[in-house]
Amino acid sequence: MWHLAHRGHADAMIELADWFCGDDAAKDVGKPSEAFSAAGLYYRAYRKRNARAARNMAISCFNRSDMAGYRCWLTRAAKAGDTESARDLRYFETRLWHGAARRIGRLRPVQKRDGFL
Repeated sequence: MWHLAHRGHADAMIELADWFCGDDAAKDVGKPSEAFSAAGLYYRAYRKRNARAARNMAISCFNRSDMAGYRCWLTRAAKAGDTESARDLRYFETRLWHGAARRIGRLRPVQKRDGFL
């Protein structure tokens, strides 16, 4: 995986970044300027027109309680063509239904638009 990411394969960069994120602490994610930090890998994959990288970075920002970063990366993912991110941006919420939201105190009940009911 490391060699594919080093050669610029966007999906390998995303998988490696997901692995590096760990518990989404700020020190685990790193900065976009650090080439092989999770944020750097997401950013480089996004620059290769990969909408999934922007979506994953948005979720990573949400899990760190960085709402400005969450909105910024959701916008980038929506512009890159991710329809789910465009929908989330339309309903922009600071509370979500998943387990990671419970950990940071931003849990809300599951709703119809989440697609589970």
